[in-house]
Amino acid sequence: MNHIIGLQCTVCGETYSQHEVEYVCPKHGDNGNLDVLYDYEQIAHNWERDQTGRAKQGMWRYSALLPIGQTDEVSPLHVGDTPLYPSELLAKQLGLREVWIKDDGRNPTGSLKDRASALVVARAIAEKRKLVTTASTGNAGAALAGLAASMHLPTVIFAPATAPEAKVAQLLVYGSHVFLVDGTYDDAFDLCLQTTRKYGWYCRNTGYNPYTAEGKKTVSYEICEQLASQHGKFHAPDRILVSVGDGNIISGIHKGLLDLLRLGWIDQMPKLVGVQAEGSAAMYKAWKENLDPLTMPGINAHTIADSISAGLPRDRVKAMNAIRQTDGFYMTVSDDAILAAIPQLARATGVFAEPAAAATYAGLTQAVQDGMIESDEQVVLVITGSGLKDVAAAKRSVPQAHRIPASLHAVEETVAQIFGE
Repeated sequence: MNHIIGLQCTVCGETYSQHEVEYVCPKHGDNGNLDVLYDYEQIAHNWERDQTGRAKQGMWRYSALLPIGQTDEVSPLHVGDTPLYPSELLAKQLGLREVWIKDDGRNPTGSLKDRASALVVARAIAEKRKLVTTASTGNAGAALAGLAASMHLPTVIFAPATAPEAKVAQLLVYGSHVFLVDGTYDDAFDLCLQTTRKYGWYCRNTGYNPYTAEGKKTVSYEICEQLASQHGKFHAPDRILVSVGDGNIISGIHKGLLDLLRLGWIDQMPKLVGVQAEGSAAMYKAWKENLDPLTMPGINAHTIADSISAGLPRDRVKAMNAIRQTDGFYMTVSDDAILAAIPQLARATGVFAEPAAAATYAGLTQAVQDGMIESDEQVVLVITGSGLKDVAAAKRSVPQAHRIPASLHAVEETVAQIFGE
C-alpha cells in the first residue's frame, strides 16, 4: 500500500501515518473523522502497469485507488459493477437533457453499503481481526454480515429495535449476533463504540472507520467510467443526487470524484445534491443556516426512510464539504413524496427502490419544479438500496391486489372495473 501517504483529520488537518491512529483524530474524540491521503502519481503508474488489477471483478478493478495491498484477501462476492441505466422517459417528463439511474440495489446484500463492508472486511482480514461490529438501521449491518460471512468472519450488529423486519432477517440469516437496541440509531451507534472499546472488536461504524467512505467512493469511479465516451476512460456528469442520513455515502461519492479530478481523469467536478427526509434533515438545516458541521446540533429524527434516519450525522464534516465544495445543495422531501416516488420510479425505469433510495427521485422531481436544476444538465440518481429491503413500506405506496374467487366471471368483473371493458 505504498500509494497511501497517511490519514488526515478533517477538523484540524493533522496528518498521521496509517499505523499511528486506528479510527479518528485523538484531538477531537469521536468527531475527528479521518480522510485517507494518496500518492496520485504512484496510483497513475500502478493503474497503467497493473493489467491484472483491471481483470478483477467488481470494485476490486480499482484496487490501485483503494487502501488495500495487492495480496490482501477480498470477498468472493461480486460487489460493484452495478448497472447505470439511461431513462429517456424521466428525462422527457422532467425536461432534462439526460437522466441516468445507478442501481446499487443490485449489490449482493441489496445496497451500496456492500462497497464499504467489502473493504472493511478485507482490512479486518489483513489485520487478523477476529470479529467485526457495526451499528446500523439495517443496510450497513446486512452488508457487513453478508460480506463477513463470505470470509467466515464473525459479526455483532447493533440496530434500533424499530429496524425493518426484512433487514433484521438478513442479519440473522447471515449468522450475525444481533443486538436490537431500545432506542434510536444514534443510541445504537454510541453503544457500538462503547462495546468496541470494551472488547477490542474491529468497528465498521460509518463516519468513524475512515475506510468506509473509501469503499463507497468506487460508485463514483463506475458512474464516470460508464458514462465515458469512446475517446476517454472517464466522464463526469453535471450533477449527482443521493439521499443522505449519516453523510458517509455522499462523502464517499465526493472522495471518488476528487480522486478522478486529481488524477486528471475527469475535467469537471459534478455538483452534488444531498436529499434528506423532512423528519431527518440535520444536514439540510446546518447547510441552510450556514452552521459549522462539527458543532451543529442534533435533532430528533423520524422518517419512513430508515436508512437515512440520523439525529446527528456522524460523517457530517465531510458531508458538508461535499456540498459546499461542489456548488451543490441540500434539500428535503416529505415521507409522502418518498412513498409516492417508489412506484413512480419503478414504473418509469423498472428499478425497485427502498424508501431512502426513492427519496433521490423525489428530490429530483422537486428540484426541477423549483428551478434548482437546469434543463441542459446530465443528471445521475444514485439508488442506494433495493425495495426488497422494506416491502412493508412499498406496500403502503401502492393500491392493494385484487382478491377474487377462482372463476372467469370474477376476472371479467374485475377487468371491467379496471379497464372499463
